[in-house]
Amino acid sequence: MKLPGKIAIMGGGSWATAIAKMVLAQEDTINWYMRRDDRIADFKRLGHNPAYLTGVKFDTKRINFNSNINDVVKESDTLIFVTPSPYLKAHLKKLKTKIKDKFIITAIKGIVPDDNMIVSEYFTKEYGVPTENIAVLAGPCHAEEVALERLSYLTIACPDIDKADKFARRLASSFIKTSVSNDVAGIEYVYAIAAGICSGLKYGDNFQAVLMSNAIQEMNRFLQTVHPLNRSISDSVYLGDMLVTGYSNFSRNRTFGTMIGKGYSVKSAQIEMEMIAEGYYGTKCIKEINKHYHVNMPILDAVYNILYERISPMIEIKLLTDSFR
Repeated sequence: MKLPGKIAIMGGGSWATAIAKMVLAQEDTINWYMRRDDRIADFKRLGHNPAYLTGVKFDTKRINFNSNINDVVKESDTLIFVTPSPYLKAHLKKLKTKIKDKFIITAIKGIVPDDNMIVSEYFTKEYGVPTENIAVLAGPCHAEEVALERLSYLTIACPDIDKADKFARRLASSFIKTSVSNDVAGIEYVYAIAAGICSGLKYGDNFQAVLMSNAIQEMNRFLQTVHPLNRSISDSVYLGDMLVTGYSNFSRNRTFGTMIGKGYSVKSAQIEMEMIAEGYYGTKCIKEINKHYHVNMPILDAVYNILYERISPMIEIKLLTDSFR
């Protein structure tokens, strides 16, 4: 296996665009899979993604665009998947080329719906990719700030630390600092919808701090039960990621939660948002997973009740506040 070899971006959204910017800071050329030919044509004509992060200019001569996922996979060694988790299976249904010998990077937050698996586990179970050939890209990093070249930190997690390190060096730049980890599963869970709901309900900064403190404890309980590992939950890839998704106005999940707190229905909030709030689907998946483990997760339960049981956010969050200390 050539590492990282020829790198492909698999997806056309804002995070995919930001990652392409990072990779092209080091690589001469990349392959880029986008499912829509009209979007590719507009990208080539305009010199930027026509729908996301439109301020980021690209030299399109350095990009090999293709709407055929199989062609891109055949021509690439490292595949960076950056599609919303609810749509991953639809993209992969078109895949006929084997990927078990490729190096897979998943930059997808959330869980694969229905299968209730994190994305790295899904690639292993459904496509036979060895765990040592799968890495996770995560950290407190918004695409919009990468586009502005604001200093950001990313963690690349892989059971094979040497592979993680080789890829991390290809991402590092003047505005991206990288580190490596062997905790693949732990960095794929985030809480932000709850913070948004509380913001929409006009809870202030004092309560948000208490919410985030309880959320990181809840996340730690879940991770240590489902994926036991010697990890420090205060590292930036855990605590930092939770804080930026919980507090930043760039956070899709926080925005979605804020709308719910203000009285929007789930459907109306989804229609108004231009991007996918993956936490909506992840909430249900984690709820299903936790039926087997029975971890004490009051914040998860509250968000699930609001989103799926249609319980009033005001009532559910009030019950939650009474349980905090």
